[in-house]
Amino acid sequence: MLTLTQELYDRIVAHARQDHPDEACGVVAGPAGSGRPERFVPMLNAARSPTFYEFDSGDLLGLYREMDDRDEEPVIVYHSHTATEAYPSRTDISYANEPHAHYVLVSTADTDDAGEFQFRSFRIVEGEVTEEEVQVVEAY
Repeated sequence: MLTLTQELYDRIVAHARQDHPDEACGVVAGPAGSGRPERFVPMLNAARSPTFYEFDSGDLLGLYREMDDRDEEPVIVYHSHTATEAYPSRTDISYANEPHAHYVLVSTADTDDAGEFQFRSFRIVEGEVTEEEVQVVEAY
């Protein structure tokens, strides 16, 4: 199960809506080994595409160095789908290389600023996708 604060949930959704019609992407880092998402890190979709996301390699290298310096790890890797449901595509699955991370997808398909959206979390390990429950809390 993924447990995250209402603030982090709201920030991920806001980023997805802000970057629409392109896919948004980012990471929520947390203390290594804790499984607790804490630090929201929105990233630039270097592909600038409505159907694909790609972290800028320089930005990603910088983020991993920063997380290493802070004894953190990626707890959540998130991105949005702008025209399809919030479920990992074949490409998403092939690029999932953090076996301990929660892969969050937000679908902004068929929504406006106040419309409904999907927020789902998955574990992706060695190509196998497992959906998990999402629990939103006020604080840890």
